[in-house]
Amino acid sequence: MSNNSLSDDKPWWSYGHLWLVISGPVSVVIACIITAYFILNSPNEIISKQDVEIEHVPGAKMINGSDAPAMLARNHAATGVVPAPKTTPEAPK
Repeated sequence: MSNNSLSDDKPWWSYGHLWLVISGPVSVVIACIITAYFILNSPNEIISKQDVEIEHVPGAKMINGSDAPAMLARNHAATGVVPAPKTTPEAPK
C-alpha cells in the first residue's frame, strides 16, 4: 500500500492555497509602499489660525472667534443643555 500524497512531485508554485497565504502579506507590503509614496510626495502644510478664513454658513451664529461653534457643540453634547441664542443689548431710548 503506497501513499501517493507523500510522493507528490509537483513544484511549490502549483499549489493554489500557497498563493492564498502569500497574497495577504504581499498586499499589505504594496499598500505600505503606496501610502509612503503619498506621504512623501504631498506633505501636510502648516496652517495657523490667522490663515484660516471662516466661511459664513447660513443660520450659524459666530459667538467669540472661530472655535465658538465647536465649543457650543461640545458643551451641548456633554451637558444636554441647548445654549440660548446671544442677544444684543438694546440701546437706551
